[in-house]
Amino acid sequence: MGPWLPTKDEKYGVAVWNFPGSNAHHLPLQIGEAVHILQVLEGWYRGYSLRNRAAQGIFPVSLIHLKGAHVERRGAEETVVPSEMPLVQEITTTLREWAAIWKQLYVAGQKERYKQVRRMMCELMERRSQLLSGTLPKDELLELKKEVTSKIDYGNKILELDLVVRDKDENILDPDRTSIISLFQAHKRATGLISERIQEMSSQHGELGLSARLASAPCHSLYLCVRNFVCNIGEEAQLFMALYDPGEQRMISENYLIRWASTGVPQDIELLNNLKAVFTDLGSKDLKREKLFLVCQIIRVGRMDLRDMHTRKLSMGLRRPFGVSVMDITDIVKGKCESDEDKQHFIPVHLVAAENDFLHSLIKKAVEGKEINHKGQGFWVSLKMLWGDLTQVRKDHPHLVDRHTVVARKLGFPEIIMPGDVRNDIYLTLVQGEFDKGSKKTQKNVEVTMCVCDEAGAVMQNVIYQGAGDKPASEYRSVVYYQQRHQRWMETVKIAVPIEDVHRTHLRFTFRHRSSSDSKDKSERVFSMAFVKLMRPDGTTLHDGEHDLILYKGDSRKLEEAGCYLHLPFTGSVSEAKALSGASFRVSSSMAGISVSSRDSFQISTLVCSTKLTQNVDLLGLLKWKSKPELLAGNLQKLTNVDGGEVIKFLQDTLDALFSIMMEYAETDIYDTLVFDALVFIVGLIADRKFHHFNAVLEAYIRQHFSATLAYKKLISVLTQYVDAAGRGEPCDPLMLTFKALEYIFKFVVRSRQLYAQ
Repeated sequence: MGPWLPTKDEKYGVAVWNFPGSNAHHLPLQIGEAVHILQVLEGWYRGYSLRNRAAQGIFPVSLIHLKGAHVERRGAEETVVPSEMPLVQEITTTLREWAAIWKQLYVAGQKERYKQVRRMMCELMERRSQLLSGTLPKDELLELKKEVTSKIDYGNKILELDLVVRDKDENILDPDRTSIISLFQAHKRATGLISERIQEMSSQHGELGLSARLASAPCHSLYLCVRNFVCNIGEEAQLFMALYDPGEQRMISENYLIRWASTGVPQDIELLNNLKAVFTDLGSKDLKREKLFLVCQIIRVGRMDLRDMHTRKLSMGLRRPFGVSVMDITDIVKGKCESDEDKQHFIPVHLVAAENDFLHSLIKKAVEGKEINHKGQGFWVSLKMLWGDLTQVRKDHPHLVDRHTVVARKLGFPEIIMPGDVRNDIYLTLVQGEFDKGSKKTQKNVEVTMCVCDEAGAVMQNVIYQGAGDKPASEYRSVVYYQQRHQRWMETVKIAVPIEDVHRTHLRFTFRHRSSSDSKDKSERVFSMAFVKLMRPDGTTLHDGEHDLILYKGDSRKLEEAGCYLHLPFTGSVSEAKALSGASFRVSSSMAGISVSSRDSFQISTLVCSTKLTQNVDLLGLLKWKSKPELLAGNLQKLTNVDGGEVIKFLQDTLDALFSIMMEYAETDIYDTLVFDALVFIVGLIADRKFHHFNAVLEAYIRQHFSATLAYKKLISVLTQYVDAAGRGEPCDPLMLTFKALEYIFKFVVRSRQLYAQ
């Protein structure tokens, strides 16, 4: 063996494993113990523990995680000083001190205090990760610093440890450089703050567990990190990950799409070890679901049959079913078990039996928990439940949710829609279809192609999203199932058309048989077509839910010309379509060659998540009141007939409309009472327990968006009329409703008067 050499950069480290030591020269170490390294020799370090500087010894290099530090020398002695920021060092020291007490609490059987200390330590470790990420701007860093020191002081107090006194910037005071009076004042101030915090915690939710904290927040997010995917596919694949409710048998979130290369790594190599997504907008109702699963659908892209190894067919580009993976995440979502971004879960792959099983059916089987021989094929994922909306999550967990983290929203609105949160997403699901084999000997291998077109039939570019994290496309092609008469796809895509273009937009679906033979496949033509307009004639959007579309057959070129089909009916029951066909339905002579395909059927489902496009004609009349002012009185009265959920979705726009009417007719009182009653109706909705979360939204609107300077005069005038009428003994039903909304009526009055004075 060579001589021991002094270390240069390797001066400071932390033990990542226990080292008991088996002879007199060894230095026993416990996990987390910091060491000062003096010398190195062939896989061994020599040094001492910072916990006990008197005892020196040797320990394995492999057990030490090195950390940055600088050395201060005084003569022959050297002192190691970690290069971490002081607050990180303080957290580290505090955690080591608390850990010793935590173990004692476990041994003593003090379960409640043990859990409390564990929770505090986890919170400190979370904040330490944020500080080490180096992604926080200065203002957020200061805020985090105050929060961390508050937690440390609170924990030290309840564990009966020494109180740390600090200056106004949360830095620890040096007793050698601070006067006794200043130390006393700082000590007094710190004691008072900690006492307040203890009272606050005990009166509110200091002892709440994770599940209770989750239940008390109106918005939640689920962080997902895909660590690895091991599966012998042999072709390119598309991995669609989403949240699935087995009770409703449907996805409740957008898909997170990962494109996987045939070489066994992500197609975008930069995403290797960085496959992160966050499922947002989850509310208390989602936490109350009986079961919730993380589901991944695996679709291979290539040949019709994997067994066919002819290289000339590799470029067919067919999307074919391969398998699914499912994981029960109910306990993680409900907070019944702690979630950790470092813990990895294995999710096996359930392979399709004969490459024509519907993926939707396979998910149902997998969720039922039938045992499978996965041969080690599957996913390794990490999951962590985060509470708060996307803005809050980015602020609290910048090391997890950064600019590279994909955001997958819920298929629906969050429980709270804050003013300014503009959304305009239309989700389309290919549900099912039934297709006659026609002149073919076997059933067709049907592929549906969908595109978004304008009124001239031109395809709108890059408005279709197959999944979150993927680039937009101009067309979508369905999965192809082999020789099935009844097809059931259940594939959902997002359509993001600019709001100003929705009124002139329609979706066109074309159907084509895909042959196993490359040469035959190229000669196949479109055999059928369906379409649907996104806007109805009354100006509202296509209603949510399932739609049976009428299928048209004929010349394949004419089926793709908007002028040939746009004036035809696009939806209705299959029986109506057959009746239409039975009456020898033909279009005019200029459109000859197109007829109803009576033996086939096709069904889609739509969901509109828009804060600008409504499905209610009465609400639309009020929001667009300037286009038909003569109908204004009727539209104001009809507002009370609109479903509360629809009004709440358009809360800011509805309030803006009401106050703009007030300002427009400032010189007359013709609409004052109607607008006042409409305002009382909206405030009454928010007072209802169903929508009580929107109190914060209304407060934010009054504070940040409300701008009607003369509204206070109108509101006080109508309120006075109601009170006078009641004072004369006249029946005044609106007054009782007004009393329930009085708090916010006066908040509008006060804010309006303040704006007027300014």
